[in-house]
Amino acid sequence: MTKHIKAIWILFCLFGFVFIACGYKFAGSGTFPDGIRSIYITIFENRTRETGIEKLFTDDLIDEFIRKSEDVLAGRRENAEAILSGVISGMGIETVFHTGTDTSDEREVTIEVSITLKDRQKKILWANVVLESRTYPVGLTRLETEQSLRDAIIVLSERIAEKAFNRLTSDF
Repeated sequence: MTKHIKAIWILFCLFGFVFIACGYKFAGSGTFPDGIRSIYITIFENRTRETGIEKLFTDDLIDEFIRKSEDVLAGRRENAEAILSGVISGMGIETVFHTGTDTSDEREVTIEVSITLKDRQKKILWANVVLESRTYPVGLTRLETEQSLRDAIIVLSERIAEKAFNRLTSDF
C-alpha cells in the first residue's frame, strides 16, 4: 500500500514538473502587450439595433479588469499608457428549434465585438474579434421572449469580457 501511494506521489510531482517545464499557465495570467501598465477603457460603440448594450459590454469588461488586474485601470484617459476601445459590430438572431412551420421554441443570439488596444500615439498594440453565441427560449408572449433575449445578452457580455481579457493577457 505504501508503494502505491509513493508511486502516485511521484507521478503527481512529475506532472507538476512537466507543466512548469512547458510554460503552462492559466489563461489571462500573463502581461499586457508591450509591457503596458495602465489602460483606460472607453465606452464601446454600438452598431446594432439593440439599444443600451454598449454600456453593458463596457461595464462588464471594466469589471473583468477589476477582478483580475485592478491596478492596471486608469481613471482618466490622460493617465493611461494605452486606450482599450470596442465596437459591438454585429448581432444576429436565428431560430434553432421549432415545432411548427410558424412556431419557434428556441432562438440563438450571436454577438460580435471588435476590441483594440492603442498606445498614446494611436499605434495598434493589440486587436481581436470575439464572437459568442447563446440560445434562449421563446416565451408565450413577446415580452417573455424579449426578456429571455436580454438575459442571453447579459451572459454573452460577461463571456466576451472574460474572453477578451484572457486573449489580451495571453502573451502569445
